[in-house]
Amino acid sequence: MKLIIQIPCYNEAETLPETVAALPTSIAGISCLETLIIDDGSSDDTVKVAESLGITHIVRNRSNLGLAKTFQVGIESCLGLGADIIVNTDADNQYPGRYIPDLVAPIVNHEAEIVMGNRQVEKIEHFSPIKKVLQQLGSWTVRSVSGTDVPDAVSGFRAYSREAALRLNILTRFSYTLETIIQAGKLGLTIASVPIKTNAPTRPSRLQKNMWHFIKAQGGTIMRLYAFYEPLRTFSYIASPFLLAGLGLWARFGYFYVIGERGIGRFTQSITIGTGLLLVGLLILLFGIQADVSGKHRQLTQEVLYRLKKMEYGQTEIPEAAQRSASGQADSSQA
Repeated sequence: MKLIIQIPCYNEAETLPETVAALPTSIAGISCLETLIIDDGSSDDTVKVAESLGITHIVRNRSNLGLAKTFQVGIESCLGLGADIIVNTDADNQYPGRYIPDLVAPIVNHEAEIVMGNRQVEKIEHFSPIKKVLQQLGSWTVRSVSGTDVPDAVSGFRAYSREAALRLNILTRFSYTLETIIQAGKLGLTIASVPIKTNAPTRPSRLQKNMWHFIKAQGGTIMRLYAFYEPLRTFSYIASPFLLAGLGLWARFGYFYVIGERGIGRFTQSITIGTGLLLVGLLILLFGIQADVSGKHRQLTQEVLYRLKKMEYGQTEIPEAAQRSASGQADSSQA
């Protein structure tokens, strides 16, 4: 069984040596263990450092594409290299490499298709109380939306089986962490978690400018993906206030009409406004039905894409255009 540890990098020349040094050299049940660096347009010596460390494979983006796209490039590269299991970890040494055997064990034992490192947020000393609450609230929201039981939704320390990697497609630009969980939940993939402890931070996060930026970006991602995978339910929620208000106004008019209230003309505005609200609600609901029909077509397209990926990544070597070997003999571009 072949395992590839992928590490997305953006100007990580200083922290990469420590991260790589902590990676295991052998794991029970793994016959081949390789490493892969995805350089996301770094302007420092990240690639040179990676070559000096003996990284097995180096993939380079010509420009900075962001974490989500870089993660997808890494997954596709690992699939092209014939990985049976893919582990994703950060280059800033946040996640100790000693936990990788625990991370891959459920996949090796065929107990799960995705395994996540649970950082046990409530025990992280350098997290402020408000950050702990927001992290836990965000994980609860993702669990509710995805139908999974993931205790730490934004943890980037993960292992994917080949089957799971073939199934997942990254659509957002900000981060892959929430999207892959929601996709996995909707696809029925089995997700497990293992408790881990994190190392002390070596630098400020580059993914979030501040807490508000992080909440806004992740909240937008959750809403977009929920609407993408549950369009009819989403549009039904939006239509409900209009339908209920319209029905309420019609009921108001009917009540006064039945009891014979004088000056019934005073209540005709209930019919006018109520009818307008009902029409708006029905139109929104129709949009939801149309979106749901389109969603069925998306599912068929996703299945076709999955089968095409299986055919494409049946090869044992990554395309030359996507790879730069550790020896530095070939330059690569985005896979």
